[in-house]
Amino acid sequence: MHDQLLSLIKDVHDFPKSGIVFKDFTPLLADPAALALAVELMVNPFRGKRVDLVLGAESRGFIFGTAIAQALSAGFIPIRKAGKLPRPVYHVEYELEYGVDRLEIHADDVPRDSRVLIVDDLLATGGTLRASRELAEMAGSKVIGATVLIELMDLEGRKKANGIDPLHAVLKI
Repeated sequence: MHDQLLSLIKDVHDFPKSGIVFKDFTPLLADPAALALAVELMVNPFRGKRVDLVLGAESRGFIFGTAIAQALSAGFIPIRKAGKLPRPVYHVEYELEYGVDRLEIHADDVPRDSRVLIVDDLLATGGTLRASRELAEMAGSKVIGATVLIELMDLEGRKKANGIDPLHAVLKI
């Protein structure tokens, strides 16, 4: 099952910059059975956990986040990069494996005390998940966990994303 998914993820060396090995899961998205399996494996640990909202990190977290929100009968809130949202925002600057970035959510999109699940495609150094958690907490919500398709074990991102429990990864590479 996991081997089927792994076989559809392609390594792209030196993208987006030299020394980075980008995990391209586009072939997985193009395969209906693999896509359905990936979403199911990402959502299963959170069934019955009363998720109010799924927060998906730009941009590849949108792909899985909306499907997971639908599977959980929850709403979906996009976590965007700087300057993409038209209304007042909460924002967090964070480090990623190849630079610094900023994430934002609308300040009024996440109701206080809502139970949120954070979704992204990949856990590398943990900066995106940590920033996503901070945004959710700024809005006054409770993070009940996070789920990713891929975790790059050598980068030890789970440590930087501390405070998110459970943190579920379908594929550990």
